[in-house]
Amino acid sequence: AQDRPAGFTGSWSDRSLITGAYNWASLGMTSQQEVAPMHDFSINGRCACGSVRYRIISEPLIVHCCHCRWCQRETGTAFALNALIEADRVVVSEGSPEVVWTPSNSGKGQKIARCATCRIALWSNYVGAGDLVRFVRVGTLDEPDRLPPDIHIFTMSKQPWVLLPAETPAFEAYYDREKYWPATSLARRRAMLQRRSN
Repeated sequence: AQDRPAGFTGSWSDRSLITGAYNWASLGMTSQQEVAPMHDFSINGRCACGSVRYRIISEPLIVHCCHCRWCQRETGTAFALNALIEADRVVVSEGSPEVVWTPSNSGKGQKIARCATCRIALWSNYVGAGDLVRFVRVGTLDEPDRLPPDIHIFTMSKQPWVLLPAETPAFEAYYDREKYWPATSLARRRAMLQRRSN
């Protein structure tokens, strides 16, 4: 197998152990297994008042910790922690989120799913991926500690008192998805985009 991407010396989380540098056939895995979650995975989530409850039914594609000023403004805190996951793997079990159009740094806007009662943001959909990918707010999960950041982005505007772990990749702006996403996530993304084009 090839080395990890340049500048990355730490260990991936358990969700990201297998990267694109590996030969899937040598691991005895089929293309079907590439797209499917590597093992059973489920976490429940909810808003603050409990009117809206949901569950993610597979591991996320990746978990971003975004330090851009826009995310700081939206959340009222130092960063946003989002688990990127296919929309059909986020199952609403109770209630109905209200979708609110909100400005975004790109100028294209985003759709934020909020509880209509307590107004807590549960996830976003950005124009780039459309309705296919949800950026789930990790803090709304019942077990948020199960999804630490896989990568830190837009650290150029990081609050100076936030200290980043040396073993987690970090970028002043964005990054190359092909280098830093696990191979399973890249395969899932390809399958998702293919479904959209069909």
